[in-house]
Amino acid sequence: MQDLFFVLLLIIAGNGAPILVRFILGNRMQLPVDFNRKFIDDKRVFGNSKTWIGLVSIPVASIGTAWLVNQAIEIGVLVGLGVMLGDLFSSFTKRRLNMKESSMALGLDQIPESLFPLLLVKDIVGLDVMQIAFGVVLFIIFELFVSRMLYRMHIRKQPY
Repeated sequence: MQDLFFVLLLIIAGNGAPILVRFILGNRMQLPVDFNRKFIDDKRVFGNSKTWIGLVSIPVASIGTAWLVNQAIEIGVLVGLGVMLGDLFSSFTKRRLNMKESSMALGLDQIPESLFPLLLVKDIVGLDVMQIAFGVVLFIIFELFVSRMLYRMHIRKQPY
């Protein structure tokens, strides 16, 4: 169970990094990952809220957190990659569903960002299906709670 909590710590660090970077930098250096391009359905690929600086901050935070707690950097790399892919997957899916940028999609906003990294490190860390499911549920609860706190502190723009 300790391994699960360690991986969740890395997921939380990676997931929160773009929020903190945007809070610190404001709207500077906010180049969209999709370069404003549209997909074959004539909708933006990811939208304006997915930026290069935010995307780079995810693995940096996961790797840095792994290093700070004296754990394998490889796990930090994989978790950062998983969080990035989960975040992009969520954004891509929300654009296809005609959801407004930065809108709330309960589950879609949290599950891929926690499930993808947990699946990427499951063999290295030794997680089973129940631990992965438990980790996803814990992340959803944590993310919803912390998002509201960050909104009240004027760090997030929305309470979700």
